[in-house]
Amino acid sequence: MDVISLFMALLSSRGISTPSLQAQGEQRRSSYFNNHRDMPVKRVVYLNCSRPPRSCPGLRMAPAWPRFESQMTDLFAAANLEKDAPHPLADRLRPQVLADVAGQDHLLGPQGALTRLIASGTLGSLIFWGPPGTGKTTVARLLARETKLAFVQISAIFSGVGDLKKVFEEARGRRKAGQGTLLFVDEVHRFNRAQQDSFLPVMEDGTITLIGATTENPSFELNASLLSRARVMSFHTLDATALEKLLVRAETCEARALPLDPDARLSLVRMADGDGRAALSLAEEVWRAAKPGELFDTAMLASIVQRRAPVYDKARESHYNLISALHKSVRGSDPDAALYYLARMLDAGEDPLFIARRVVRMAVEDIGLADPQALAVALAAKDAYDFLGSPEGELAIANAVIYAATAPKSNAAYAAFEGATRLAKDHGSLMPPKIILNAPTKLMKKEGYGANYAYDHDEPEGFSGQNYWPEALGRQTLYRPVDRGFERDLRVRLEHWIELRKQRNDPD
Repeated sequence: MDVISLFMALLSSRGISTPSLQAQGEQRRSSYFNNHRDMPVKRVVYLNCSRPPRSCPGLRMAPAWPRFESQMTDLFAAANLEKDAPHPLADRLRPQVLADVAGQDHLLGPQGALTRLIASGTLGSLIFWGPPGTGKTTVARLLARETKLAFVQISAIFSGVGDLKKVFEEARGRRKAGQGTLLFVDEVHRFNRAQQDSFLPVMEDGTITLIGATTENPSFELNASLLSRARVMSFHTLDATALEKLLVRAETCEARALPLDPDARLSLVRMADGDGRAALSLAEEVWRAAKPGELFDTAMLASIVQRRAPVYDKARESHYNLISALHKSVRGSDPDAALYYLARMLDAGEDPLFIARRVVRMAVEDIGLADPQALAVALAAKDAYDFLGSPEGELAIANAVIYAATAPKSNAAYAAFEGATRLAKDHGSLMPPKIILNAPTKLMKKEGYGANYAYDHDEPEGFSGQNYWPEALGRQTLYRPVDRGFERDLRVRLEHWIELRKQRNDPD
């Protein structure tokens, strides 16, 4: 049986009537074999190959059947064989209506932002911002269905200017026929500035309704001109309730329960880390690994599946979010929260030396002279990590974080230096008072340099009380120590010196 007859039989067995397709096939088959009937051909023929496979040296190739490959694709499509191909569980469970989307109640609930947009009949261009596995692609596809727009999906990773031009031209054609286009761009932040700008004209004239999906902060990654024409919708990670809802759907789809005890089931939800796609992938792994009648506990679950990798990019927003959370927890004297964020960062692969340097900064900015030992502890932790490496050296950083979080806090030195910097910038190159300047030459002595300088060590209490400020500026108070820690002692000293200065400069 030749190839065409084989496919005709296949189509007939599925109840598909294809008289025109069969007639075309017979005509092409007859023409093909009439033109090549004298050519000796082996029984195994590789069509549309430019050279024989290496495993078959000397095999004579039959000339390629014109457009045979596309015809095969058409035949498979006509027979609807694609639905029988294996699909991941997450793809099979993709919601068909917005009401079935798990989570995102702030967008899709009765009072949700997207619900209101659909009710108003005016969708507008949108930016979907959120972690992976939260439903951005699914919601975009369902919005196109709800608004009766043609859905076109591209990825910024694999598309360039040429692809965009083609999409825009096709959208213009649909528009002339009265059909709108919803263009969904996955990973839209991967487009450069010029590519992002190419969307502006077709967004403005209504050729497309753009929905861009991104896992990165749009404020940092997208053009201001694009953001001004699109509304940002934030997608949240799925909570435990939403993930459990997905697992129940998966069990219904598979017609079998997950072989997990209650604790293991909770553990699987935690492993998914708010990612619905990851939860379903983990469920698939469990079903593949389970033997008939087997029930996994938490330990067995951990041995057969891996938890989802934390959402963390050392060059992007999550990096800055967590280091900010760590710093503010230390500043707020919460060692437990600080340790949590430290562990989050280390678990995600952050460079421990980056964290150690930040702890040194905390000691300088937020503790200062309220506890001068904090800086020494932070520097020692950095040196200890340099010496020990991971994971042992990470404990030294944890010690420094605890010390910094529990130390008395003061930003008095930080604020004083900020004020001094402003004074220096605002008042230019003011001359210090001559009495505190050296006079290495006779001319300078004649000008009064160093005249009547009081050597403080020779004065009562080691304090002369003389003026050290430029005369044009006058005395300023920059450092105001707090009444905490070691700065309490410094404050007492400063107040005592203020009284001495008054007495010696104004004895009456």
